[in-house]
Amino acid sequence: MTVDELQKETPKPARLGAVGWLRWFWRTLTSMKTALILLFLFALASIPGSLVPQRSVEPDKVALIYQNDPALAEWYERFHLFDVFSAPWFAAIYLLLFTSLIGCVVPRTTTYLKELRRKPPTAPKNLSRLPHHAAVEGPLDVEEAARRLRKLRFRVTTGPGWVSAEKGYLRETGNLLFHVALLGLLVSVGIGSLYGYRGNVLVVEDDGFANTVAAYDRYMPGNRVSAESLEPFSFTLKDFQASYQVSGAKRGQELDYTAKLSVQDSPAAAARDYDLKVNEPLDVAGTLTYLIGHGYAPVFKVTDGKGQVAFNGPVPCLIEQKATLTSGCVVKVPDAQPAQLGFLLTFLPTSVQLGDGSFVSAFPGAAKPEVKILGAFSGDLGVRSGKPQSVYELAPPEVMKKLNPLVMGSKAPPPLAVGQSFDLPGGVGKIEFTGVKEWMTLQIAHDPGRMPALLSSALATVALVLSLMIRRRRVFVRVKDGAADVGGLTRTEGSGAGFAEEFADIVKVLSAGVKDAR
Repeated sequence: MTVDELQKETPKPARLGAVGWLRWFWRTLTSMKTALILLFLFALASIPGSLVPQRSVEPDKVALIYQNDPALAEWYERFHLFDVFSAPWFAAIYLLLFTSLIGCVVPRTTTYLKELRRKPPTAPKNLSRLPHHAAVEGPLDVEEAARRLRKLRFRVTTGPGWVSAEKGYLRETGNLLFHVALLGLLVSVGIGSLYGYRGNVLVVEDDGFANTVAAYDRYMPGNRVSAESLEPFSFTLKDFQASYQVSGAKRGQELDYTAKLSVQDSPAAAARDYDLKVNEPLDVAGTLTYLIGHGYAPVFKVTDGKGQVAFNGPVPCLIEQKATLTSGCVVKVPDAQPAQLGFLLTFLPTSVQLGDGSFVSAFPGAAKPEVKILGAFSGDLGVRSGKPQSVYELAPPEVMKKLNPLVMGSKAPPPLAVGQSFDLPGGVGKIEFTGVKEWMTLQIAHDPGRMPALLSSALATVALVLSLMIRRRRVFVRVKDGAADVGGLTRTEGSGAGFAEEFADIVKVLSAGVKDAR
């Protein structure tokens, strides 16, 4: 036979084909190994959401990264690291894990139900070959052995001269419930994403907030959320109180801060007082309001060149130094005449003068509040151009003209204390520092999947304990000529040592007299 003839007669391996590849992919995806890998990837993918500021929670920090390191911010944006939990790659892991768990749970549930209906197997003929073996002292018949094992909560079946008993089915129950709990957790997250919403808002003392879409600084609804879905509550920030460490190595560290609110759960409800703290959110019908930050909002009064008050109110300032709450402020006065005015200011909660004549804040509390004037500008602020504009930035220098000289002799103007004012050069107006208020930042969230997620997590914990602590074990008894042999084994790898003591106790129960056993 030639080589060509031999090759023709040799059968070629069958190709998988489209159906075969799909079957292979499904079996691989629904295997326990794949589910564990996806679960690990799911946890790993959540880490950037804790390390990188998220746009939905800390938009100011995201803006700061764009300002300080645009190249890094571009890479973060490219990989959706500012929005990790809505990124396509995170959704892909989520959906694959969900599918894998369903593929694991459904067939295992069917197998488990069949196992529950199955009777323990026939006792082996030679029990001495089992890992645990003992002889029963005293006469023992099959019925008595079965009764005593049932009292020990074994599932028992009997035959001519033998008894077979088994227990520990809760181990597989816990294993199955753990997977069901993980599915419940994923479903809860999905429900929260579809029917929940989150929003951020900044509120100054004496101002209020109503839970409407227009009141949010940033609003992120789920796909199934409408404006009518929002709970119609409102509140007013009556007072904000913060306390700090006043001495020692940790001087200036925050000890506590509280927002005192007057809350209306609905337009028709009576107002109630509530102290909002960091870990004590306001709960109105499942909508939670979290206190996440605070800062200062100095109050300014600006008089324009015609002697009219063009602006009078608090201005929230961005924190520039966390340790001392030194903050940068931007005041825009679009109603000033004959030209619009803008100011760049620095707020110092506790102002002190250094040896070189400069002023800094020495403490985050407002012990000696003062405001430094960095620059005053006149021109077109661009607020009526229709283009979006940050309240913390002025128009570019080519549009706004800096008022010079902002000097008194050869020195910069001293900081303004409360009640002091500064006259702008050229008679274009005056700015007065009239008081200090505080602001708070809030995250308002409604997540209908929060409670199901909590219950699923609790169920997963209980199920994990069951699957780790309970052992599947079997006990066999053979009776012959009035003598009885007992054998036992476990169906859980590595649990034989723990079963030895239990087996000894079982033998004692089987060896005891009928009266004692009862």
